[in-house]
Amino acid sequence: MPQPSCDHELYGIHEIFCGEDPTVDIVAVHGLNGHPFNTWTTKETNVCWLRERDLLPKALKTARILTWGYNANVTALMGSTSSDRILQHAQTLVAQLEADRSLEDASERPIVFICHSLGGIIVKRALAYSASRTSMHIKHLHSVFVSTYGILFLGTPHNGSDKAKMARVPQKLLGSLAPSKAVDTSDQLLNALEEGSETLQNVTDQFAPLMKQFHVFFFWEQQKSDLGYTRDYVVDESSAAPILDNTERSGIPGTHSTMCKFEGKDSPGYRLVAAALIRYSRDAPGRIMVRWQEAHDMFRTMRSTEAAELIRG
Repeated sequence: MPQPSCDHELYGIHEIFCGEDPTVDIVAVHGLNGHPFNTWTTKETNVCWLRERDLLPKALKTARILTWGYNANVTALMGSTSSDRILQHAQTLVAQLEADRSLEDASERPIVFICHSLGGIIVKRALAYSASRTSMHIKHLHSVFVSTYGILFLGTPHNGSDKAKMARVPQKLLGSLAPSKAVDTSDQLLNALEEGSETLQNVTDQFAPLMKQFHVFFFWEQQKSDLGYTRDYVVDESSAAPILDNTERSGIPGTHSTMCKFEGKDSPGYRLVAAALIRYSRDAPGRIMVRWQEAHDMFRTMRSTEAAELIRG
């Protein structure tokens, strides 16, 4: 399948594999300065494990595998109103994913997200946004929350990253996913990404009450990246994989950039990620069916309450 040739064509939902009668949607979301295809593709051999026939499509024969593209350059994501920019991307992800699934007559199909780096922050904010869309005219947006069964976070900086480390060589650090792109090294960006930043804390606070609804697997990088004057971890283990009840966690033997690229079935980390996706995909349909029954009951109760209030009013 050819890749889009222009930047604007990279944005939105892209189907890269569809099994016969799919029972689950796998949605891959790249991170800062990332790319909907290149983030998941090995540089040397040009293998994208999400669509290589002998890799994930073979492991998940009844899945529909999607990747989502968005303007992830630093200025667009972390400008002077960084929290608002994250919300805008989150709202767009929910709207575009809901529209795509609606057109496929698959609004209630289970979803499993694969997120790299700051893509995980976007997904967390998107699920919090979707969870809040329950009024009559926008309840279709609630479907993404109800349908989501599992989330794999690969190198997501849930608690931020060390500002001093970032300040040393910000261009190499922030360009690790797409070194050819220009990056913004402003203090605003460093503040937004530093450990304990208000932006990341707000997203975490909104997502935390929802976590019990999902199966969550945290992964951290086990190899240091070349940051120019030193080698270090882009996202530390404690930030990438917080120790929380009812979550899974593991290291992947790769750098921040390579931890989401697998050349073959024996590539470090592939079997671990693939096994989690297989397990989630197998278990998701039964649980999501129950959640949809609960959601339909909730909507009926809400509409009845609204009608009664109108009559009383």
